[in-house]
Amino acid sequence: MALPPQVSPPQVALSDVAPSAVVGADVVAVPVLAEAEGLTLGPGAAELLDELGEDLFALLEASSATGKAGEIVERVVLDTSSLSNRDLRLVLLVGVGTGTPDDLRRAGSALARRAKGRKTVATSLAALCDDAGVRAVIEGVVLGSFEFHWRSDGPLQQPVERVVLAGMMDAGSRTDVVERALAIAGASWLSRTLALAPSNVKNPAWLADQATEVARRAGLDVKVWDEKALKSEGFGGLIGVGQASVNPPRMVRLDYAPRKKAKKALHVALVGKGITFDTGGLSIKPRDNMMLMKRDMTGAGVVLAVMGALADVDCPVRVTGLMACAENSVGANSIRPGDVLRHYGGRTSEVTNTDAEGRLVLADALAYAVAEVKPDVIVDIATLTGAMKISLGQKTGGFFANNDALAVTVRAASLAAGEPLWRMPIVADYEERIASKVADADNAGGTPGAITATLFLQHFVGDLPWAHLDVASVGDSPKDEFEYTKGPTGFGARALLHWLELREPLAGVVG
Repeated sequence: MALPPQVSPPQVALSDVAPSAVVGADVVAVPVLAEAEGLTLGPGAAELLDELGEDLFALLEASSATGKAGEIVERVVLDTSSLSNRDLRLVLLVGVGTGTPDDLRRAGSALARRAKGRKTVATSLAALCDDAGVRAVIEGVVLGSFEFHWRSDGPLQQPVERVVLAGMMDAGSRTDVVERALAIAGASWLSRTLALAPSNVKNPAWLADQATEVARRAGLDVKVWDEKALKSEGFGGLIGVGQASVNPPRMVRLDYAPRKKAKKALHVALVGKGITFDTGGLSIKPRDNMMLMKRDMTGAGVVLAVMGALADVDCPVRVTGLMACAENSVGANSIRPGDVLRHYGGRTSEVTNTDAEGRLVLADALAYAVAEVKPDVIVDIATLTGAMKISLGQKTGGFFANNDALAVTVRAASLAAGEPLWRMPIVADYEERIASKVADADNAGGTPGAITATLFLQHFVGDLPWAHLDVASVGDSPKDEFEYTKGPTGFGARALLHWLELREPLAGVVG
């Protein structure tokens, strides 16, 4: 079974004319800034005022507008006989707050959501922005347009077909900015789509097939391990977690090399948890918790989306992506509490909770990365622990790092990307909680859950600089808000790409 055709993001173009002069635009949107002295209308407003002959400030006052990011005041255009653009039907005054990248991203997404079903939006939201602001507007416009469906009669709404960023006097010099923004937003779109795909389609083999297709398009090297290869090469965590399912596990390796000085480039390994559905195994989940578990492969989906966009952002380092994919099911062949698994490289784990399966598959991939990939830095990403959601809520992801310079860089990139990550402590005092009397470690060390999971994984990364991103807190959005739609978020692709596009992403981390 295949997914039905999905909607596509809007096309984005730049223009140096005012938004009201963009021929064919049925929607014109101008920014409203919230400044200390009151509301200010941004570029394009004067031309729009001349066209409409209407006091836009009076319209804002009548609507009790505040100018906060994403707030929209609208004016329907009924008579177009005197306008230079006779296609204009709707004017939107879009709040951009104080004009920070976060505000602009939220404004862009609100505009895209309001403009669904329209043909062309001409907007000056990005007219006075620096490169970071332009990128934020584009990311918001793309991700605010997102929709996933499996309806017999097609999606409920179509995204706006075309968005023209108008009033861009330096449009010709912004081509690279636009292309990078579209690549990063596209990666986030892909990771979200993968997370939303239902698990009656999305099994480990399907996810591996998606990786093969992305590798083909992006010019990546790819290798896939099936269950026989995994067993013969000693990937005991993947085999154990996946052995009860009719859909056997897979591991995928993707390799990217930069266009310049590839042989001398430093090397990053990205590892993603790819549990395509998680029942909890014999330590079965409650019904409500299980309803979210089609997105438990978010980490692997993010790794795949990032790998596919590296060339588009001109990543200067080599990157190997590893996707550890399995379905954690209940069956006669399920692993049992008390079973012992032997991971790649020989380390053993006593399984005291079969619902702590993510760390078991990550352990195999991390051990393989250290032994065979031999990277300079290793980063893993996973919707790993409910404890992280308790700690941070649903708007901030958590991460751990054993290297301060890496932590600072990852945190800064996450903020720039609008996917904020908060550093959590690796507390060695809790090491005794993952001790086992029969194996090298217990896979379920108890509270504090996110920290004991990190301590478990730390044994598989050796002395490499390492960051562990636990995005279970932000794996789902409770409602349509800003650039997110209700449901799985695919969180992490933007943060990792904002890091890996830096000219020296490993500065201060490696030699």
